[in-house]
Amino acid sequence: MFLSTITPIAQDNYVAFTFFIGTMAMMAASVFFFFELNNVPQKWRTSVLVSGLITFIAAVHYYYMRSYNLETGESPTFFRYVDWILTVPLMCVEFYLITKKAGAKVSLLWQLIFASVVMLITGYFGETMDRDHSVLWGVISGAAYFYIAYLIWFGEVASLAQTAGPSVAKATRILAWFVLVGWAIYPLGYILGTPGGLFGMTLVDNPKDAAVAMDIVYNIADAVNKIGFGLVIYTLAKSDAN
Repeated sequence: MFLSTITPIAQDNYVAFTFFIGTMAMMAASVFFFFELNNVPQKWRTSVLVSGLITFIAAVHYYYMRSYNLETGESPTFFRYVDWILTVPLMCVEFYLITKKAGAKVSLLWQLIFASVVMLITGYFGETMDRDHSVLWGVISGAAYFYIAYLIWFGEVASLAQTAGPSVAKATRILAWFVLVGWAIYPLGYILGTPGGLFGMTLVDNPKDAAVAMDIVYNIADAVNKIGFGLVIYTLAKSDAN
């Protein structure tokens, strides 16, 4: 009965296909992280748990977004931002958790969360609610992103990681690369999905093609970034147990 309600994916529907792959990949990652909780040291279990929550939340949203895309043929932009407003701050929380032993304060946690929320809200405004001023909203969103990157590469997070031991320092640097390179894919999606692109540039002229390209870019980036984040945390936990 359940299978009969599933809408089949056409072979040329690359957006729905990447939603499907993203759902399966992040659900599998969630199961792995949850099952491994008892196999990592106690002090890292919260970090691994958060990694599992990130991929689980994303998997549920991706399952819904795949159905939405198949039924309407439209990009599920609103629901994507609902997913991000939950998962991206949690990814920032990971930096606080792994540097907490080195003296990270709650104020650092709130700085990271606040910057991530500003980045997402202004991005949503520029992509959906005020597209005529997408450049302005894109600049504000980008400023919040660079603030997060600064904290991780040169600011308080970087300083704390250096005093938390070589394993934490290495993990923090890898996660920092995810933020600098992996998260940079999202501005590319923003350029593809807003009129004229950012700073007057456009990569795809047809709005429908732009939406398709945007969804594919976002889906690939989400799977790589969220699963990758969790695997770095898991590797840190396991290396600390040896």
